[in-house]
Amino acid sequence: MTKFNLVATAAMGLESIVADELKALGYETRTENGKVYFEGDERDIARTNLWLRVADRVKIVVGKFPARTFDDLFEGVKALPWSKIMPVDAEFPVTGKSVKSKLYSVPDCQAITKKAIVENIRKAHGRLGFLEETGPKFKIEVSILKDEATLTIDTSGAGLHKRGYRTEQGEAPLKETLAAALVYISKWSPNRPFVDPFCGSGTIALEAAMIGQNIAPGYNREFISEDWPFMKEEIWDAVRDEADELADYDQPLQIIGTDIDHRMVEIAKNNAVEAGFGDIIDFKQMQVLDFTTHAEDGVMIGNPPYGERIGETEEIEQMLSNLGHLMKKYPSWSVYMLSSMENFEDLYGRRATKKRKLFNGFIRTDLYQYWGRKTRN
Repeated sequence: MTKFNLVATAAMGLESIVADELKALGYETRTENGKVYFEGDERDIARTNLWLRVADRVKIVVGKFPARTFDDLFEGVKALPWSKIMPVDAEFPVTGKSVKSKLYSVPDCQAITKKAIVENIRKAHGRLGFLEETGPKFKIEVSILKDEATLTIDTSGAGLHKRGYRTEQGEAPLKETLAAALVYISKWSPNRPFVDPFCGSGTIALEAAMIGQNIAPGYNREFISEDWPFMKEEIWDAVRDEADELADYDQPLQIIGTDIDHRMVEIAKNNAVEAGFGDIIDFKQMQVLDFTTHAEDGVMIGNPPYGERIGETEEIEQMLSNLGHLMKKYPSWSVYMLSSMENFEDLYGRRATKKRKLFNGFIRTDLYQYWGRKTRN
């Protein structure tokens, strides 16, 4: 097995949750903005792709070096161990980004990186002329920040939020990774009731169900690195077998998702069937004010509409006010609402126990947390 420097990328504000996930899997971590670094071998690449719920991707960090000129970039890239990672026939598209650096032309940085890798592989294999690039794909990124270049290879392929269960979605779907983060932040456990009163296509409820039954989020999907020669099929088989053994398919769950839009409820039901939770999660059409329960110690998590269309704001403000009044009846319930509305607390009628800044895509939001009064020891 080969040891790699690895990095799990994450949306801004979620790095600490990804670090906690990695620590729970047994890795030591180091965190920077949007990145959590760790070390691992081929099995760890497979395992983290399969298990990380909140990370965007897992990448191999091939190397870092100062790059103030294009010559620095070329020589630095050429010196990295590409031929030890990629076969001679590898397809390797190069993307790039540059921030606060002298090498600000991203297309030039990509072209130079590509040329340097070609020269490295040619030399290692004694080849002349063009490389055919007919083999497995290795997606390379050259990232230059403050004149330091970092070269990475993506091991995930499609982003890790692609779980494989979403057959359809609404106009503004919540990413699965962010939905999982909301469940983690709530400290919900599967013995407690769970409700999403603005369920949309069902993402938050589905992520809660996967967490509740300890189902690996990447169990039913494929990864780009499965085609790589050194990522043997038996590695992936062993990691998936382990995930299957760790899943608790018999764990009972009390999860309800409701939405005022019957079309979204049908989409949520279809997604639940695709995810294997068709008989476990109860999706139904309902207004927020119609929610009622005799259960104690529940968790309510929601992503209410943000009022971005003309004429919607007043309707949404009334809905949030109604929700605040409603939940006064259930003081043992904890409520977590993700909203971009700066007057959310005024509308809800209470100051949040805690607020956390998060980004829903490019929308700056706050997670308003109202902790319920404990009724259990």
